[in-house]
Amino acid sequence: MANITKEALERWKAHVEFVKSATATNVFAKETKAEQLRRIAKAQKDYNFFVQTYFPHYCTDKTTGKPIPCAGFHIKAAKFIQDNPQLLAIFMWPRGHAKSTHMGVFIPMWLHCQKKPTLHSLVLAGKSEDSAIRLLSDLQAELQYNQLYEHDFGQQYKAGSWAVGEFTTQDGTAFHAIGRGQSPRGLRDRQNRPDYIICDDLDDDELSRNPARVEAATEWTREALMGTFGAEGGRFIMVGNLISKCSILANIMETPGVHVSRVNVYDDKGNPVWPEYWTKERIEAKRKLVGYRAFEKEYMNNPITLGAVFRQEDIVFGPMLPRMSQYVQLICYTDPSWKATKQADYKATMLVGKTKTGEYHLLKAFADQTSVSNMIEWHYTIDSYVDGRVPVYYYMEANMLQELILEEFRKQGEAKGKIIPVKGDSRKKPDKFARIEAMQPLFEQHLVIFNKDEQDSPGMQVLVEQLLATERGSRMHDDAPDALESAIWMLNRRWGHTAENIQSVFPTTSNRRY
Repeated sequence: MANITKEALERWKAHVEFVKSATATNVFAKETKAEQLRRIAKAQKDYNFFVQTYFPHYCTDKTTGKPIPCAGFHIKAAKFIQDNPQLLAIFMWPRGHAKSTHMGVFIPMWLHCQKKPTLHSLVLAGKSEDSAIRLLSDLQAELQYNQLYEHDFGQQYKAGSWAVGEFTTQDGTAFHAIGRGQSPRGLRDRQNRPDYIICDDLDDDELSRNPARVEAATEWTREALMGTFGAEGGRFIMVGNLISKCSILANIMETPGVHVSRVNVYDDKGNPVWPEYWTKERIEAKRKLVGYRAFEKEYMNNPITLGAVFRQEDIVFGPMLPRMSQYVQLICYTDPSWKATKQADYKATMLVGKTKTGEYHLLKAFADQTSVSNMIEWHYTIDSYVDGRVPVYYYMEANMLQELILEEFRKQGEAKGKIIPVKGDSRKKPDKFARIEAMQPLFEQHLVIFNKDEQDSPGMQVLVEQLLATERGSRMHDDAPDALESAIWMLNRRWGHTAENIQSVFPTTSNRRY
């Protein structure tokens, strides 16, 4: 049994009240029995009419208040599922296109209300038990509290609860939730073997990065989960996005005889596939928000696992602000390494300024497989470049060589008569690739501007090369993009730092400039 939190129970109670209030039967108050029977007959035949009639709370645009009809691919899928009681199918629909709602709520309830129901035992599988029972709770809320549905098809709920992962209806139909990898064998002992299995978003980004785990999860899906069907078979439905070529969904697609419904947010002619809800304006706003790569993965079923994350056209060179004082703040961030061999990591130092309009200007970039002494010298070049006109906040990624590198900083500073006040960044950073990839929307929106006067500098050229080569699993160096990401992160933090993740490595100098 999943650990049901207080928040989950409160969500359930609120959702139940919403369903009850949204499905009041006063709309049927003045109808005759003949009118009711005609509506029931039409609902059993016309899927869009069924959805619009019994689920007004799902079919209203919260922004415009207008009704949202089913898309053509929703209706086609429902009819296909109804006509094929033995089925292995994958429905790859874009994010936000109601795949979970249709496959996990509307279609099961449509099959359930037919004159001859073909749904007797449903299993809802999610990537975790918690995610599965949350989806099951939505289905139970409708079967138990949807007054419009009950008015026409009778009382449904009998016993059980989504909170324990199963419930039944008056006619003995059973509904179960199960998490990825859990044993489904207990389901075989019941009166009716499962005849409708839906796998809802079994994949996630973490799983797709581990081929061995993907294979194990695929084996569980094929053997344990599909194995719960009896001799009569049933409907096996998988819904999700093709988030990676290394995924359960991608593997199941290779199964002989599988039906694949692949729907992208745009059709082949560039038109929205669900224009009544996902207008071109909404789609383009989403594209700008999430960035090119995420949009292709989540809305176009095009996971970009090979090739560059950053596009050449999004690396923009332009003029910097006329005066240093016009920048909100300046950060100089260094990603150090120790060895100067060609096999070693690059040392990288980035000087980035943030503008009042939210742009990030890369004024100076240094990146090379060089000595610590040369790396330190970059900081004096930056100090001379800024020339004391505004303060520069210097940070360096802390590592096990920090004390040795800082000793070199101190020696050169004493020789020059001026010590660069570097602070160590000892925060626990998330996955490097994920951090670098997260900058992509900033580049796509042209919010990162490279200094055009530095376009031919070696450091700038290395940075561009490493950005264009960024991809998951690549063996290319990524120290320059890492330093750039860290500088931007520091700028966004706006000095809300704490002792836990930003430690001063020159406590005697505080923030003074020498």
